[in-house]
Amino acid sequence: MKVAIVGASGAVGQEFLRILAERNFPMDDLVLFGSHRSAGSKYTFKGKEYEVKLLQHNDDFKDVDIAFTSAGGGTSE
Repeated sequence: MKVAIVGASGAVGQEFLRILAERNFPMDDLVLFGSHRSAGSKYTFKGKEYEVKLLQHNDDFKDVDIAFTSAGGGTSE
């Protein structure tokens, strides 16, 4: 299962990551999306490093099974 988190660098996005790890949520892949400001930031989840990507197009969700979204107003537009 491929999981995406939109707004990954924000407080709610970080809480999503914490809860997913705490509950050992089953996933095969994780993709983190954020704003221009947070794109390129790196986060470790379950011992693996992930880089925040800029969400640019609906195609960025290709093959994503579940998306948790918590983007600010500008990103949401």
